[in-house]
Amino acid sequence: MRAYRADLEGFAAKFPGLPAADIERAHVRRLLADLQAANAARATILRKASAVRQFVKFLRAEGELKRDPFLGITMPKKTRVLPKFLTEAEMEQVLAAPVGADAAAARDRALVELLYSSGLRRAEASALNVGDVDFLSGTVRVFGKGSKERLVPVGNTALACLRETLRGRGGPADGEPLFVNGRGARLSHEGVAFVVRRWVRRSALLKNVTPHAFRHSFATHLLNRGCSIREVQEMLGHANLNTTQIYTHVSLQRLRDVYDGSHPRGSAASRSAA
Repeated sequence: MRAYRADLEGFAAKFPGLPAADIERAHVRRLLADLQAANAARATILRKASAVRQFVKFLRAEGELKRDPFLGITMPKKTRVLPKFLTEAEMEQVLAAPVGADAAAARDRALVELLYSSGLRRAEASALNVGDVDFLSGTVRVFGKGSKERLVPVGNTALACLRETLRGRGGPADGEPLFVNGRGARLSHEGVAFVVRRWVRRSALLKNVTPHAFRHSFATHLLNRGCSIREVQEMLGHANLNTTQIYTHVSLQRLRDVYDGSHPRGSAASRSAA
């Protein structure tokens, strides 16, 4: 919602005083031309155009706009960028970084373990309450995009870290935030990103790692170890399988293992014999 509002405000700033009912094709063309002139990424152009298009759709449904200003506009094709992820060894290096006996270190250990264990978006992790974690079933209840609810498994290491940080807080009630900042308020999604950046730096891993890289790593490592793409789709909360399929392009080790185990000439033994 913040991104869409910023996109619409940016569009409105280009045309001060323009009534919504007077949006025309020329305004849309100007938006696209300015973005391309600024060398904006194709995904950024498509997102900003989508925000304006949805606003136009709303205006037309309300009878405020008679003609569709996007009619006849050719949009750039969407490019699929391979997600950046960490190897299992790199992820172990990052997960080993949050050391210390204080409450902040315990929270950070629980946070980074949960991000990798369950593949949550940073906003999803920020929004969790204590009662969303079911320690008996080993799952976490997540409200994703569009307020869609899903249950995601949580690994034993992450559960142990969560127990540790909650004990340190004296056993907070179910309705309290799962992760809090130094003032006791809910840790924002910007705070989640800050924690990840801090511990990546302390791990001495020379990479720019975001919370979303944890999500990419979660999906890639599951596929590499034989998890089906449908199961990964459900855990990630993707509405469309096409969104999940991008991870099949980066799971090269899994493809290598399947090939070696399936093709008559694929195994290492057959190659050495040849």
